[in-house]
Amino acid sequence: MTFATKSPWVIHYDASSCNGCDIEVLAALCPGYDVERFGIINTGNPKHADIFLVTGSVNERNIEVVKEIYNQMVEPKVVVACGICACSGGIFHDCYNVIGGVDQAIPVDVYAPGCAVRPEAIIDAVVQGLGVLEEKSKALQAQKKGA
Repeated sequence: MTFATKSPWVIHYDASSCNGCDIEVLAALCPGYDVERFGIINTGNPKHADIFLVTGSVNERNIEVVKEIYNQMVEPKVVVACGICACSGGIFHDCYNVIGGVDQAIPVDVYAPGCAVRPEAIIDAVVQGLGVLEEKSKALQAQKKGA
């Protein structure tokens, strides 16, 4: 089964933000945008998730949580940085405890900048993530055949 024929499951984590991007993530799930029409399902369990949506900047308090969620996800997996804070630290970049964007903690596959990121951008980033997920799935299958 390829990921193109499977419903992608998404886990969302707010690293530390103003909650503007979190509201937009919820808007993408609501009937106005209805991301579930693409088969995308929001889950609270990292072991079930294919895509990790992160909002907010990474700081000294949450970096281990971000890494733990990422490590609990099964390969192949995709990380989407949602909002400028998740992409680069945003307005919190110069705060004493902020390390920066999500890519300072874990590898990021897709960036969806914006303050706050629009639901259309989130949907577009998840769709791009599905393409990355498909590529990673094929690479894993080829690796298994070669082993």
